[in-house]
Amino acid sequence: MKISVITASYNSQRTIGFTIESFLGQNHPEKEMLVIDGSSSDDTVKIVESFDSGQIRVFAGKDSGVYEAMNRGLTLFNGDAVGFLNSDDTFHDQDVLADIAAAMNDADIVYGDLNMVTDHHTKHLVRSWRGGTFRRYSYQLGWGPPHPSFYMRREVAETVGEYDLTYITSADYDYMLRAIALNSFRVRYLPRLVADFQMGGISTSGWGVSLRGNLECLRSRRSHLRAPIIDAAFFLRLIRRGFQLRNLGS
Repeated sequence: MKISVITASYNSQRTIGFTIESFLGQNHPEKEMLVIDGSSSDDTVKIVESFDSGQIRVFAGKDSGVYEAMNRGLTLFNGDAVGFLNSDDTFHDQDVLADIAAAMNDADIVYGDLNMVTDHHTKHLVRSWRGGTFRRYSYQLGWGPPHPSFYMRREVAETVGEYDLTYITSADYDYMLRAIALNSFRVRYLPRLVADFQMGGISTSGWGVSLRGNLECLRSRRSHLRAPIIDAAFFLRLIRRGFQLRNLGS
């Protein structure tokens, strides 16, 4: 199984080298990386090209943000399965893609766990997000998997379509909800760490962003799951976040 990894980048020269090294270091041989760069003004593209790898393709051009870049990647990937790795994140270890490919022998969607770290030099652990098993009413109970651990077969991507750009911070939540909760795809939780997520991005920028994200997630549930104006998941997501994102110290 060939796995495509889509990486959206913009002015990521400080971190993208770690991202690419973690991709090239994967033991799974059938892989490709698509770097979708939003016309960076720094050396991001030069760093990517310096690896001179036939497994990496670069596409540069202006976009409206990370979700538009992801949509572009979904039109360009060649693999049997696809997932996303942020330009400031890394795979947790060299066996991640091999384990995902093996898990997809009897699944259409595979997701795992995530570590949140301060940086990729020290890998100092701040928080840990365990995906947990999906069940029929999981989204109504505040559940959601970590997006950087989410991989899907090509048929899933073709069925679900694009990320909805009307969501500013939670188009990934909406996409995974549509993929998992609105279809009958075989979904498998892989109980292992998939990625190391560097803190400091848009999704970890404070309570204001968290509140807006929670409201956007509510809008997604209202659109697709017929949730009321305010549902239980709105509050349960905050409680669940306390368990999923266990503070391990600073």
